[in-house]
Amino acid sequence: MAMRWVVLGVAGSKRTRGLRDACERVGRPAPVLVAWRDWLRDPACLAAALSAPCVFKVEPPGDDAEVHHALVARGAERLGRPVPPPAEPGELAGTDLWFAGFSDAMDRLAATLAQAPGARPVNPPADILAMTDKLECQQRLQAAGVPVPRLLGPVADHAAFVARLDAAGLDRGWLKARFGSSAAGVVAFRRNRRGQVSATTSAHLVHGGGGAPRLFNVKRVRSYHRPDEVRRVMDLVAAQGAYAEAWVPKPRAGAGHFDLRLLALRGAPAHRVARIGERTVTNLHLDSRRADPADLLDVSEIRLAEDTVRRAAAVFGGSGVIGFDLVVHGPRAHVLEANAFGDLLPGLRWGGRDPWDAALEAA
Repeated sequence: MAMRWVVLGVAGSKRTRGLRDACERVGRPAPVLVAWRDWLRDPACLAAALSAPCVFKVEPPGDDAEVHHALVARGAERLGRPVPPPAEPGELAGTDLWFAGFSDAMDRLAATLAQAPGARPVNPPADILAMTDKLECQQRLQAAGVPVPRLLGPVADHAAFVARLDAAGLDRGWLKARFGSSAAGVVAFRRNRRGQVSATTSAHLVHGGGGAPRLFNVKRVRSYHRPDEVRRVMDLVAAQGAYAEAWVPKPRAGAGHFDLRLLALRGAPAHRVARIGERTVTNLHLDSRRADPADLLDVSEIRLAEDTVRRAAAVFGGSGVIGFDLVVHGPRAHVLEANAFGDLLPGLRWGGRDPWDAALEAA
């Protein structure tokens, strides 16, 4: 008899619907959903759901504003800082506080799982936490010998980022939000000998009515060229926790560039898609388009991507589902990111199964 699934997630989200639909297709009972907001209010509800044997999957808290602010408030308490007012929808603010609150939640979740021996997590809280801290994740991959872009170190502001580039002798690099996701707070920076600079990002700089400048994550990549705006955008991102990373060129596909999202299921490479974008940021929700990697890479490059993902997945050997972003260029592959929630790939099939079908089978 197939084991039941319990999901900590957001009601009505694409993720929970995808798993529910997959269960229906194979005649399994619908997953038991425990909503993040319910769990944060009443931890006993999840403990009760996990009291019987089950497969347990954690989905991200998503865009639930109540949950987001609750995690920020927990983070502020954990760090001994004032609780800021709730962020507006899409606002990039307090991500360091959010991560501190998320860390608190994962610690509590680990304690709950320790009292629920029949619950088998798809991805354990410790791995989820490590992959949500993008710098720690890259450092762990690097320490294990997995190729990642050159890490230039944490930065507190634009000036520190430029100093990192100067020290490395580079004219372009990435400023990456340490605790972001889906390209939020990611900035591609370039400069030239004429003193011109640019920052390409999905962050929208808003100057509100004489107030302090603010950033909003939007689904459209834009470039800033005025030095004062470039500095302001990067200062706002870096103030929440960020690091600098060397630029790895993405191979061309027509007029654009591409990288790969490759899903590892129980450590084995599975679903894969090329993400082609006209800009340097190629996330699929930012106007990039899907393509079959086999149409863009030769057999040896595909094999290299798969081998790299196997090595990277082994770093988080307790995790059953990880999405890896990587660049394969000739004989080199670099892992750009490991994502504990990187399986939201609706409609993408591998071996005749979508990611949810495959996850059910692999569990």
